[in-house]
Formats: sequence, structure tokens, C-alpha cells
Amino acid sequence: MNAQTYLDDIRGALDETQIVELVKVVDRLYEAFASEHTIFTFGNGASAALASHMATDMGKLTSLDFGTGPVPRTVKRLRIASLCDNSAWLTAIGNDLAYEDVFLEQLKNQLVAGDVVIGISGSGGSPNVLKALRYARASGAFCIAFTGAQPKAANIEPLTDVLIRAPLTMMEQIEDLHVVYHHIITRQLFDRISTGAQLEA
Repeated sequence: MNAQTYLDDIRGALDETQIVELVKVVDRLYEAFASEHTIFTFGNGASAALASHMATDMGKLTSLDFGTGPVPRTVKRLRIASLCDNSAWLTAIGNDLAYEDVFLEQLKNQLVAGDVVIGISGSGGSPNVLKALRYARASGAFCIAFTGAQPKAANIEPLTDVLIRAPLTMMEQIEDLHVVYHHIITRQLFDRISTGAQLEA
């Protein structure tokens, strides 16, 4: 695939993006913020990197008192964590049980009804992501997934309340779009939180 074709595919996919689904994610994340529920993100490989990226961007950007030092916080902060970032716990679970349990077992320690999970699987068929989503759904969490248009994506859809699907099958392009979607959601969430703070002031 040459560079022009690659970019043309991305442009076409962006035109097909279901903005209403992105808005649904923003709505639910804002509800989690308002109710002080926790958001958990997880995925493998580049999706693990995106899970960490999400927790970083959303956690920092939406902290309206960021940088105020060691004083009691005066505003709510978004409760968000990536399940990909504790290497000791991940490897313990993978070694003692199975790699497909690395997110499930963490959720069993931390998840409560009303929390939000964001599972990221470009193929839609990652066993550890599917297993964690299945548990989260049964436990009363709101389940969001990021996937692509590969055939295995059919496996993840029934486990989600909102599915963000990149309408392409090449993994690199799916990952490109997932980052764009994340940034759209994060900026919209920041706008929602900062506007709410202004109204309360």
C-alpha cells in the first residue's frame, strides 16, 4: 500500500465515523465523573499503549485544579486508571493463571456497579478483553469497546453498551483512528467538565 492510498483510506474512514457514538461515550464518561465512579481502560500491544494514553490524557486534562500543589482539592477529579500499567500484577496473573485473565482478575478487585470499562481490541477478538468485558457487564458496569471492521469484531459487540468501530480492517489504520477517536472524546469531555465548573462557580 502506498502512502496516498493509506491516507485516502483514513480520510474515507473519518468521513464514515459515527459521531453519535462518540457523543454517547462522552455522555457516559461525564456521568461517571459526576457520580465519582471509576473508569478502567485496557487492551494489548498498541491498544495497551492507548489504554495508558487514555488514562493519562483524560486524567490530566479534566483536572481543573491541576498543579495547585498539596492542598485539599476543591473540584471533582475524574477517576480513571489503565489496567495495563501494573507490570507486577499483570505478570503474576499471567504466570499463575493465564494471560486471558490479566484484566478480569484486576476488575474483580476493583470494579463496582456503575463503573465504566473501556476495552480496546483492534481485531475485536482478544480473549482477555472479551473476558473482562463479560465480567464487567455481569457486574453492573457500563461497557465501552473500541474495535475495527475485522470479522472477529462480531465477538465484542454483544458485550458492549457503546461500540466505537473504526471502519477499516488494516490494524495500523484501526489504531490510527482509535487515537483520533480518543482525542475527540477527551476534548469533548474536558469541554463538558469545564463548562459545568463554570456554571457552578
